[in-house]
Amino acid sequence: MSCIWPPESHVDRSITGPGDFIQTNVVGTFNLLEACRAFWQNPQSENPQSAIRNPQSECRFHHVSTDEVYGSLGATGYFTETTPYAPNSPYSASKASSDLLVRAYHHTYGLPVVTTNCSNNYGPYQFPEKLIPVVIGAICSRQPIPVYGDGLNVRDWLYVGDHAEALWQVLTRGATARLTTSAGTTNGPTSALWN
Repeated sequence: MSCIWPPESHVDRSITGPGDFIQTNVVGTFNLLEACRAFWQNPQSENPQSAIRNPQSECRFHHVSTDEVYGSLGATGYFTETTPYAPNSPYSASKASSDLLVRAYHHTYGLPVVTTNCSNNYGPYQFPEKLIPVVIGAICSRQPIPVYGDGLNVRDWLYVGDHAEALWQVLTRGATARLTTSAGTTNGPTSALWN
């Protein structure tokens, strides 16, 4: 069983409209968890022709999170699987909430889960509100390049094709109930370099 749920992922939009992020990232994750739990506990009730004979070994819930649940990393510039959560926006708080729901479903119901925390993705067909398309658009129209905050925050970037491959490897080969980090580098350029 697999589902794709398009998460809300734009920090600035979460500040002006946090309700969408709560609805999509928290309530949406809850709904997916409930559907997966129902299937996992009784796959025949949803699909009498199901080829899955042992849902305990054939089913896994892969939750794609973000590195932003760890907040600003300051001097360290990286996070690990044991870094405490410190979300700083409605977006990252909604993702942290969904992470905790996934963890709770594993511990409460035994649902097999895997969570990955990724850095920023880039690649073809990127949504126009994201940083790289915004910067390219500003350059092409000879407008000032926008800088977030004081421009000193560090952003890591991961090519979307590499992320997709990592997600597939984690889904098919990752340890169940393990928080698996699939972030980009730990030494990305600061936004100030775009000035």
